[in-house]
Amino acid sequence: MSLMINDECIACDACREECPNEAIDENDPIYLIDPDRCTECVGYYDEPACISVCPVDAIVSDPDNAESIDELKCKFQKLSQGD
Repeated sequence: MSLMINDECIACDACREECPNEAIDENDPIYLIDPDRCTECVGYYDEPACISVCPVDAIVSDPDNAESIDELKCKFQKLSQGD
């Protein structure tokens, strides 16, 4: 499942710097996660890096973009090939 940033976001920029897929972009007033690029850090880390650095717990699972671990792995592989 892709992640999303809720209204608790304080636009501190910590999450954007941690995202290995560059899936997090600045927006006004809160940041946004591109569900096509978010792999929840599958292929990179054991857990989503953005969640661990968010000071206000504004990053949560996106119920509109449910994906299995296998789907996230496949997305990671496709994104890796594009580099």
